Amino acid sequence: MPPLSLQPYLCARCTARLFPLVRKRVRNFSATRSGADTSPKPPTVAPKITIDVKHIRQNPDLYSQNCIVRNYQGLASRPHEIVKLSEKWKGYQDDARSLRERNNRIQAQLKRGVQKLSGNMQDALEGGDKENLQGLGKDGLLAEAKRLKGAIGGIEIKEKEVVNEIDVLAASLPNLTSIQTPQGDEIKVVGYINQHPAKQNPSRKWRSHIDIGRDLSLLDFTSSATTSGWGWYYLLNEAALLEQALIQYALSVARKRGWQMVTPPSIVYSHIAHACGFQPRDQNGESQIYTLQQTPEDSGRKPELCLAGTAEIPLAGMKANTIMEEAEFPMKRIGVSRCYRAEAGARGADTKGLYRVHEFTKVEMFAWTLPSTPLSEEIFNEMLSIQTEILTSLGLHCRILEMPSTDLGASATRKRDIEAWFPSRTEIDDGWGEVTSVSTCTDYQTRRLATRVKRKSGGGKLEFPYTVNGTALAVPRVLAAIIENGWDQERGVVKVPACLRGWMDGIEEIGGGYDGVALT
Repeated sequence: MPPLSLQPYLCARCTARLFPLVRKRVRNFSATRSGADTSPKPPTVAPKITIDVKHIRQNPDLYSQNCIVRNYQGLASRPHEIVKLSEKWKGYQDDARSLRERNNRIQAQLKRGVQKLSGNMQDALEGGDKENLQGLGKDGLLAEAKRLKGAIGGIEIKEKEVVNEIDVLAASLPNLTSIQTPQGDEIKVVGYINQHPAKQNPSRKWRSHIDIGRDLSLLDFTSSATTSGWGWYYLLNEAALLEQALIQYALSVARKRGWQMVTPPSIVYSHIAHACGFQPRDQNGESQIYTLQQTPEDSGRKPELCLAGTAEIPLAGMKANTIMEEAEFPMKRIGVSRCYRAEAGARGADTKGLYRVHEFTKVEMFAWTLPSTPLSEEIFNEMLSIQTEILTSLGLHCRILEMPSTDLGASATRKRDIEAWFPSRTEIDDGWGEVTSVSTCTDYQTRRLATRVKRKSGGGKLEFPYTVNGTALAVPRVLAAIIENGWDQERGVVKVPACLRGWMDGIEEIGGGYDGVALT
């Protein structure tokens, strides 16, 4: 009642402006007092996708060839389909424009109360049929206006259908490829980290992390096979400590360079994952992503959820449907998360142990930059420098690769991988195995996530920022490489890298007293 008592003292204009606000605050206060949830409700639809369709229309051959070199041959015809659909859309627009102009003239005649149409109204109706409208009365004009309205509505429906089809086709295309990316499937080695331990000591005995982990009570694959199935694992004792040490060390390196920490969720909307470029393209026809099953009541009513395959997805989603300020750039984030990959390839030597698993911990870097290739390359190089520092300190022998076009995912325009040498993988790729990667994605992700930046330098113009992502450290693979490369056959111990000991209670070596025979 107190708000109503103010009404006699307010003019009609003030009352109209004030009381809707008062009522809204009263409703919010009552809901809070009653225990009702007033927190923002989650979005029920995906962010609006904005693709540069004009550029595709103007360069269909470029986009078609890009699909081919990226190993997306099934999409190569879509740029030309977009051109054809755009021509169809333009035809609908022309038809609708002609009808609207005729309808506008009829409306003008009706407003003036004129009973007869002027001579310039004796034009063709839709379909090219001529009809003499001279001398139509008011009822005739109204009937014609009604018919035109229906015809225009029908064309608008067709226009919308064509535009939606164009948008779907355009959104499915992979990002354009950087000129720095080798075309084809041949990788380019651009550098090495640390010396090759096998070449330094050819007589040294090597063992797999699977055997070392079993003998030193570090790894348990048998129990995980019982509880979860193939592709999962238990880390035990010092291996569990080693995982935490690796996480903390990677975070410390990045934080010293100004990267801010985030703990992201592991469950995301499926449309967010898709917008980041995680599109199914499996060698064995398997799904890459674990999708959460919905109840019959929720199916079709609520957005589908999935487990994130990498923290890149929830980190990118932080700024979905957001307008960022230019002063915030570059925005650099680093997050630790559990990652889930449904695909693990055909079972074999490549998938034994910790190298290819369904669930793992990863430290991920993600950054937004202003829409500029030099600025995004600056962050790209910074991520690569962080990766190099970490792997150098861990004492792992690695090679740095410029990845070819066929190895790029849908979102990346350029990617560099770092592969470590695994003694247990000498019969697979000469022992090399990927441990980190860094990719620059230009505006591929932000256009699909509706992430924009207000350019103060451009008079407040809204643009799509660029994104860059990179692995600071993928725990299981690096942990396996440390166990294998740090193995001392004679003493039966694994040497702990000095940079990790501060997070492992000062432990310098794991194990001791092993007297078995070396295994390959």
